[in-house]
Amino acid sequence: MGKDPSNEKHQTNIEHDDTLTTRQGHPVTNNQNIRTVGNRGPATLENYDFIEKISHFDREKVPERIVHARGAGAHGYFETYGTAGVDPVSNYTRAKVFQEKGKQTPVFVRFSTVVHGVHSPETVRDPRGFAVKFYTEDGNWDLVGNNIKIFFIRDAMKFPDMIHAFRPDPVTNIQDSERFFDFCSNSPESFHMVTFIYSPWGIPANYRMMQGSGVNTYRWVNAEGKAVLVKYHWEPKQGIKNLTSKEAEAIQGKNFNHATQDLYESIENGDYPEWEMFVQIMEDGPHPELDFDPLDDTKLWPEDQFPWLPVGKMVLNKNPENFFNEVEQVSFGTGVLVDGLDFSDDKMLQGRTFSYSDTQRYRTGANHLQLPINAAKKRVATNQEGGQLRYHDDKAPGQNPHVNYEPSSLGGLKEAEQTGKEFTPKIEGNLVRESIDRNDNTKQAGETYRRFEQWEKDELISNLVGDLSTCKKEIQEKMIALAEQADEQYGRRLREGIAEASKQTSSTMMESAEEMHPLGAKDAGKAVKEAIDKGHDAEPY
Repeated sequence: MGKDPSNEKHQTNIEHDDTLTTRQGHPVTNNQNIRTVGNRGPATLENYDFIEKISHFDREKVPERIVHARGAGAHGYFETYGTAGVDPVSNYTRAKVFQEKGKQTPVFVRFSTVVHGVHSPETVRDPRGFAVKFYTEDGNWDLVGNNIKIFFIRDAMKFPDMIHAFRPDPVTNIQDSERFFDFCSNSPESFHMVTFIYSPWGIPANYRMMQGSGVNTYRWVNAEGKAVLVKYHWEPKQGIKNLTSKEAEAIQGKNFNHATQDLYESIENGDYPEWEMFVQIMEDGPHPELDFDPLDDTKLWPEDQFPWLPVGKMVLNKNPENFFNEVEQVSFGTGVLVDGLDFSDDKMLQGRTFSYSDTQRYRTGANHLQLPINAAKKRVATNQEGGQLRYHDDKAPGQNPHVNYEPSSLGGLKEAEQTGKEFTPKIEGNLVRESIDRNDNTKQAGETYRRFEQWEKDELISNLVGDLSTCKKEIQEKMIALAEQADEQYGRRLREGIAEASKQTSSTMMESAEEMHPLGAKDAGKAVKEAIDKGHDAEPY
């Protein structure tokens, strides 16, 4: 049958399954040139294909995270043992994710550094984020923590100040160890964390070979409504490896993505990393018999008093298909809990619970939970409306579309039936602005120092001396005093090291100005001069 000439006159652009289109679905016939007056220009304003393309490109990066901007991630599963140590886990929590031995729950994990930007090196001296999203049958649970089991501060009021002090100077845009120690020396509760961060534990070898911790104290609640305090820990089955400053410096010179590459290639090669989850459990309450408050994030719970109980294992076995869609857009929050898991009165946890979800709404919008990486892997039905980038209704099948409120007798959503007994702690006391009263800031730092191997102690002192020797005398004396309170040898070695380093400088103020540098990079100032001295001359062209 011959072609109808009238059809050829009205034929649209030919497209196939692999034809490039705009977001409006328009086939793109020329993706090489914008529309101009003549082939040299000028361009015209109505270049729709170009304007759509370039305007999306201009916006293809969402605001990076205020902290934890640099990260890597992977998919996997959590397999529960059904027990906490030798006891049925149901004795402590009714959370379904921990019941029934062998049950597997999908997870997505994001590892990160904390202070610096999205393209900073993965060898920096910094805590590492360790955030796990469990897609449970009761909805999502986020366990958001770090590799170190404690933190710098115990009150959320101080968090913005802490991060400001640790981030680059607002004038020079260079991280400055004096700013770091200025904050820490005036916040003595930070000394235990400083002891960890300035030791080799401050630079994990990679993401696979580091521990994880929930850091905060949470509660578990069983079917009878009884609660216990709980701490979460992840232990890598690959073993733990940390780096010295010189080792990290050498690695950074060759590859500043080494940890991301290590994680990706391990999974790609079928060498799936695993972690075992342990919990420490304590009866709910203030525990006045202890010399620390169990809600204090600067403190460890001694393992001999509160043993580590294995509850499950996690395996990462699938890399992201798209880094931005998954690793960059994934959103975590400490308030994302399921039935059987609950908050404690931990003041850092209370502050994080608002802050984490708030920053996700800032980054990826009010509807970020509709993104596939964040969406629960179960039915979702809400009465939420509108908001930027909303792209589907969270309505239940058969729900009256006219009813977006509750309660209703017209076919709207209804409340779920609660089966487990509610945990109802009694709260009594005056509203005050005070620190917790068991706040020994150095005892556990001394215990940690004494547990270190000799090479770890040597590295800790070397790193502290390298950075503190460029600080003002007042800051040095405050940090030395904290070390002396923690352990006699710790304090003496730090004092002697700083004294020896100061002999080699003619002016503390001059050295401080010359040696403004990232944490632990004590020769950073020399690198600036070396770049000039070793640079090769070139003629203009």
